[in-house]
Amino acid sequence: MASRSERSVDATAPAAEDVTATFCATLVDEWVRWGVTDAVVCPGSRSTPMTLALARDARLRVHVFHDERSAGFAALGIGLATGRAALVLTTSGTAAVELHPSIVEAHHAKVPLLAVTADRPPELRDVGAPQTIDQSAIYGRTLRWYCDPGVPEWSARRSWRSLASRAILEATGSPPGPVHLNLPFREPLVGTALEFPPGRHAGHPWTRAPVRPASFASDAAEALAGALAGRKGVIIAGGGIDDPESVHELAAAVGWPVLADPRSGCRLPLPTTIAHFDALVRCPEFVEAHAPEVVLRFGALPASKALGSWLASLDAWQVGVDADGTLIDPDRNLSCVIASSPGELAAALSTWVKGEAASSDRLAPWERADAEASAVIGRLLADERSLTEPAIARDVVAAVPAGGSLVVSSSMPIRDVEWYSAPRAELTVYSNRGANGIDGVVSTAVGVALATGGPTVALVGDLAFVHDTNALVASGSRTLDLVVFVVDNGGCGIFEFLPQSRMLDRNLYEQLFMTPHRTDLRKVAEAHHARYVEVGEVTAIGPTLKAALATGGVHVLVAHTDARANVALHQRLNDAVAASLRSILRS
Repeated sequence: MASRSERSVDATAPAAEDVTATFCATLVDEWVRWGVTDAVVCPGSRSTPMTLALARDARLRVHVFHDERSAGFAALGIGLATGRAALVLTTSGTAAVELHPSIVEAHHAKVPLLAVTADRPPELRDVGAPQTIDQSAIYGRTLRWYCDPGVPEWSARRSWRSLASRAILEATGSPPGPVHLNLPFREPLVGTALEFPPGRHAGHPWTRAPVRPASFASDAAEALAGALAGRKGVIIAGGGIDDPESVHELAAAVGWPVLADPRSGCRLPLPTTIAHFDALVRCPEFVEAHAPEVVLRFGALPASKALGSWLASLDAWQVGVDADGTLIDPDRNLSCVIASSPGELAAALSTWVKGEAASSDRLAPWERADAEASAVIGRLLADERSLTEPAIARDVVAAVPAGGSLVVSSSMPIRDVEWYSAPRAELTVYSNRGANGIDGVVSTAVGVALATGGPTVALVGDLAFVHDTNALVASGSRTLDLVVFVVDNGGCGIFEFLPQSRMLDRNLYEQLFMTPHRTDLRKVAEAHHARYVEVGEVTAIGPTLKAALATGGVHVLVAHTDARANVALHQRLNDAVAASLRSILRS
């Protein structure tokens, strides 16, 4: 009698466990054909067939995470860094529930993610079987696609590659985002994979991605170019810019400033880059003197509330440009949205407007104001003897090595990086600004570090760090160059900027909003075998960070700041920049 491993797909009635093993291995093979390189796996019994299929495919990097919530954000980080869908696998029950936060972020941030949850077979549902919940609509409307194909059947094997291919097609489509495959498995769970159903020739995936007509951006540019010629304008460059150089080429061609979010890739040391736009738009005299007639908004909006308020106040024609045509318009000011790759449209626009001589009068005032703001901020921060959050953000951005990655928490850290850091090249900045939560930031940074293999820094507040310490579980067993720089202001310091901090009794405010956690961060770091260093001096920020990255491994650096003093410092910085700009306008 032939052994199981010798049976072919033509054999009749293979053992059920072998059908399941072949099903999982076929899906994995198809995903690899699509370019999937990383799988994040959480331990569990019901997910055994898929776990083994992933582990046995040498073409994949498999990362084992103990905590499903952390695993989801690590897979998100891999997708952020690579643009490819990473797979995250859990067993059934509440393990699947733990993926929901990362799926919500992937949905709103348009990050490709493939969530695979194992499930009990239909006969064990709704009968009180252990570790069995309704997983059919567990992630609600935050998915690009959902499928439960049922328990694998040999008769359906011709559909397996199509199923796997469509999952990646949907995750990487327009817009990209999360896909959920819910896979019920019957016991026994350990089998032997038989010969796969045949795939496409030359290793191609079963289904090809649709191709958008190449003329699309050119057609949109032709219609838009006439409206730009000879008019004052600004370019807002937010997250999601695919070709920063083309955006700056357009800016140079029309003589417009680029107000560049750090996540955009456009925050480069170029004459067209305006890095300190938050401080500039807080000066009414400056923005009134240089109000634009046209605003081109590429990608997502920056974090600055002051910028958003200024845009909302303008009597200008505002055009949104998003690769998927997503409406990003919280203040309802856009005149239209163009569904185009920002870089593609910018390059096409540059071609149409090159005949017009750019007016230096449009760009020069912004360039001079940005340089003045940078100088004023630098002088004031240099005079501060204690550690401050703006100085930490400024120095951390400057200290990350060329080619490195910076993952920034979506609370005060991303604002301070946006408002106070200087332009620089060869740095990629990530932040979970889809849903703007602080959860999973360290796990996201772990995913970025795993995907890039390069130096990675996470800049987080103490609450975000405590919220995600499970990211450090087993980090010593991974090959990582990761520094987690924690700004410890004793709780949720961003609330000090809100009216609650002034309107409520101080004790009640601290209990309900500041929420000090009183966790010993040194013990947390050391419990996970991470190297711990406290940064006590302003001058030590950059050198300590560089030394940690040079050593390699996982480090936790902690700098203590005062949340109430931080609010006062921000106000002094804004007031000083505004006063300097008024002086320039009067001269």
